[in-house]
Amino acid sequence: MSTGFAITQYPDVKGVYKQLHDLIRQPIRSIKKNEMEKYLQEYFEKKCSKSKTMIAEASEYIPGGVQHNLAFNYPFPLVFTKASGAHLYDLDGNKYIDFLQAGGPTVLGSNPSNIRKKVVQLLETTGPVTGLFHEYELRLAEKIVEHMPSVQMFRMLGSGTEACMASIRVARLATKKKNIVKMGGAYHGWSDQLAYGLRLPGTRHFESHGIPKHVFKYTQEFYPNDLNALERTLKRNRWRGGTAAVILEPIGPESGTRPIDMDFNKGVRELCDKYGALMIFDEVVTAFRIGLSGAQGYYGVSPDLTVFGKVVAGGYPSAGGLGGKKEYMKYLSAGLQTGVKKALIGGTMAANPLSSAAGYYTLLEIEKQKACEKAGRAGDRITAGLQKLIKKYNLPFVAFNQGSICHLETVGTMLLEIDIKKFWKIKSTIKEAHTRKKAMEEMGAAYMAEGIVTLAGSRLYTSAADTDAVIDDALKRFERVFQKVEGV
Repeated sequence: MSTGFAITQYPDVKGVYKQLHDLIRQPIRSIKKNEMEKYLQEYFEKKCSKSKTMIAEASEYIPGGVQHNLAFNYPFPLVFTKASGAHLYDLDGNKYIDFLQAGGPTVLGSNPSNIRKKVVQLLETTGPVTGLFHEYELRLAEKIVEHMPSVQMFRMLGSGTEACMASIRVARLATKKKNIVKMGGAYHGWSDQLAYGLRLPGTRHFESHGIPKHVFKYTQEFYPNDLNALERTLKRNRWRGGTAAVILEPIGPESGTRPIDMDFNKGVRELCDKYGALMIFDEVVTAFRIGLSGAQGYYGVSPDLTVFGKVVAGGYPSAGGLGGKKEYMKYLSAGLQTGVKKALIGGTMAANPLSSAAGYYTLLEIEKQKACEKAGRAGDRITAGLQKLIKKYNLPFVAFNQGSICHLETVGTMLLEIDIKKFWKIKSTIKEAHTRKKAMEEMGAAYMAEGIVTLAGSRLYTSAADTDAVIDDALKRFERVFQKVEGV
């Protein structure tokens, strides 16, 4: 039976947390040292030499050698020259199964030819940008409004970070309140006020280097799955300028790395209504991946504002946006005379013809192919296969998924606990997180050497291009890595 959603069975959240807590209580189990050395010498040094040379050259001109965190991989970033469907190809001619999918937006698979043809046609007529209005801006906005239940209007921006910035400005204008409350551990872009409580709930400003602490005067975090903690914060804020908005990833922080209870979002909605705060869903990852109606359609919860990211341009550049109810979106109206105080936002490259056309045709194709469901089935298959391998080799690892968003935790870096009441332990916990991250990077390198590209060695995004044959091939490669883990 077709549901329209990628998620066929909701994860057993309590069971997942039990497994994850068991994992972080055990010593780190990574690749055996001699096996890691073989991967470094036999694969990276011998078979990726052109990438190594180019990255060394790039490091002279680009800080760290790459432009984006996703591109950084241990022992050195690889240079990719071709993307097609479920596969990537590097500068040295090596082929990989692509479970990064550009960080999640390419639900159809990488670089689909029918979208590419439409983009090429547009480049031959309008070109990539004019700074003026184009029909595809309207067509894309119509399509988003058609599918996303709470979205009556949509304003396209340059990125998810920009959309998050716009959302909190709108919330403050609409409510005339000050505080923004976010779910701890979530990532809502790198703007000053939202670079708070990153990766691990409770970290507050500790990982926000280069930002003065006073910037966070009106930003707070609450613990995932803890409605009581959220209500305490909302109550406290009534005497400190009120709460303008609660912003959260609807499947849990870091793309559901800490999964949330099925009814949690409904509880947040009720609290937002009770305390007069707007509810903002950050659907940068989930919109058009969980389903055409996003996570809000799946959970049956209507946020006031919805943040969109890369998917609104189908993986093409300059992609993000904010959608919501007309009463709030009026604060984003363009033009000089609008009759309301407006949030200051802009961007010449936002809603350019190329990105708008790519986004419009991508949504049409996702609709036509039932791509969310296809990608979700692939996610179920790889997760079930990984769980079998974990059991076969008696490993403490944890695999679970929310449809096509799959998690493979081998060290549980993101699940470390920070207790703000025991502030003297915070630095040592962050230090342990960095140690575990190093082990995670080694696992990621081992996957890469076996021809699998993941996100940081712990997350996989499946796509509609992932056939059963692709998934089964990937599982054989994962098995080769698991055989080389300490203690196996």
